[in-house]
Amino acid sequence: MNTNFSAILLTPALVFGVLMPAASAQTGNLANPAALKEAAPPVYKVRFDTSKGPFVVEVHRDWAPNGADRFYNLVKNGFYDDTRFFRVISGFMIQFGINGDPKISAPWRGATINDDSVKQSNKRGYITFATSGPNSRTSQVFINFADNAGLDRQGFSPFGQVVSGMNVVDALFSGYGEGAPSGRGPDQGRIQQEGNAYLKKDFPNLDYIKKATIEK
Repeated sequence: MNTNFSAILLTPALVFGVLMPAASAQTGNLANPAALKEAAPPVYKVRFDTSKGPFVVEVHRDWAPNGADRFYNLVKNGFYDDTRFFRVISGFMIQFGINGDPKISAPWRGATINDDSVKQSNKRGYITFATSGPNSRTSQVFINFADNAGLDRQGFSPFGQVVSGMNVVDALFSGYGEGAPSGRGPDQGRIQQEGNAYLKKDFPNLDYIKKATIEK
């Protein structure tokens, strides 16, 4: 089992000139992270419809309020739609949260939120934001495949858990393993630069989120 906990990281902000189609209304909302500051409900559920089937995450705001609010705003505004599960390490965790459109992902690389206290352990099925250090969470999250208590001591604060469809999470494609340069999986810098075009071409077997929605 890979236990390289400190590697649940975000890549540093990069600047690339990428020509993209005109922004949609939804893209327009996501273009300004500072405007998406809605407080989340105390408890809410998110349904992920994926290429392998659906799973549902239940979020508890009192576990990690900053993380719960950020996740709520990202889901509500469609950030996770058509995004790939780009880092899947069997027995450890599955990571996602770089939008497939570089024009959408770019403004979120610097849109950090403050840390939350760790109130829950990184147990199997619990979802947590990735980080590159203190107060650096943006949009990338991971779901624990196993009980990874070592992450608790490093400040990784879960904000929810998978309450149905964990069998779907377990089945998501893991054949590429760790990302570049440590492994043969996708390079996060190139995902930020090239988006889904890079992933579809070089990593066609990756599973992906069709749509993520707040359940009523």
